[in-house]
Amino acid sequence: MKSMNRKFLLFSALSGAPAFRLANGYKGRKCARRPNGFTLMELLIVMAIIAILMLIAIPTVGSLKKKANDLSAQQSIRAIHEAEIQYQSTYPTNGYACTLPALGGEPSSGAPSATGAQILQGDLTSGFKSGYIFTITCKDKVTVNSVDRYNSYLVTAVPQTVGKTGDRGFCSDEGGAIKFDPAGASNCTQSLGQ
Repeated sequence: MKSMNRKFLLFSALSGAPAFRLANGYKGRKCARRPNGFTLMELLIVMAIIAILMLIAIPTVGSLKKKANDLSAQQSIRAIHEAEIQYQSTYPTNGYACTLPALGGEPSSGAPSATGAQILQGDLTSGFKSGYIFTITCKDKVTVNSVDRYNSYLVTAVPQTVGKTGDRGFCSDEGGAIKFDPAGASNCTQSLGQ
């Protein structure tokens, strides 16, 4: 034990560190203890890395949201087309519905009618869904026995804010083919390529 103390004292003397006696009797070297926590430089580096990752991720999230809205608009137009086909077969004297509320309606309000067929879900009959605005325009009006019958329709879906909620506008008619306008308006000339 004495040889160990001598070696330790010799080491302490050579290193220039003051020697002190530990609680168990051994002499030790006094060393500077590092405080707990992170230094300011370490925190700044971590914050810089997080900022860089956010700058990479935020545009990606925005474009994914626009693509999701785009697909939702296409599916909603398909749902409206199927609802129009069902409406026409259920109410043949009226032809196609000219408004989204005519395709919707609450089951609690009573039996389905030509003004509330209860075919479409309520979120779509409002005309706003997933960043797009939906409208129906009727065409080819024929009046028979004081009842207006519409033989064709045009449904459009345009982004609420072009470039933010969506990039393209979509259109479809009674034929069911979906076309799009790359400018985000309702001048649909390009086929979707289904």
